[in-house]
Amino acid sequence: MTELVIATRNAHKTREIQHILGPEFTLHDLRAHPKVSEIPESGVTYAENARRKALVASTQLPTLVIGDDSGLEVDALNGAPGIYSARYAGASATDTNKIDKLLRELARVGATWDERRARFRCVVALARNGCLLGTFEGIVEGRIADDVRGDSGFGYDPIFIPEGFQQTFAELSPEVKNTISHRAKAIRALSMKLRQLMEND
Repeated sequence: MTELVIATRNAHKTREIQHILGPEFTLHDLRAHPKVSEIPESGVTYAENARRKALVASTQLPTLVIGDDSGLEVDALNGAPGIYSARYAGASATDTNKIDKLLRELARVGATWDERRARFRCVVALARNGCLLGTFEGIVEGRIADDVRGDSGFGYDPIFIPEGFQQTFAELSPEVKNTISHRAKAIRALSMKLRQLMEND
């Protein structure tokens, strides 16, 4: 069994990634490593943020480290909130605050159903001892719902309807979401790299 650390203190994200990786891997996050300081998302792309998190944390931890960054891109808002998804309604905003702001902005611009096209994008980086071992991306296309639906998931899940479905991410079971999501696609690509490393160690 391979142990990994993800450079986050978001328990929802940690659980989701552990579910996607499966029992072959044991995942911890920075809640178990309080001496690792907060790593600011100062990059201008998801990849920059993901790499920075993985590289910085990997210099302080004796294990493989995952860094990730993800966001929601809405066509009617010219790709916003994008890399600022987590801070869209302010640094201390709740998920409800962020969703409310996004729906208000779509109402303000009078977005039609077709203009509510959106995608979730996730980039995951893998590092060890300050060396980058790979970067992996996943994207899922969809649309923004007219209102909040479902009580599963986190973040913008209650308003994102993935392509080919009628339900939002928050209405789908974790098993379905973790098969089709942006994060699932990126983590599956990452897991192939992890297995290669295990074979070579």
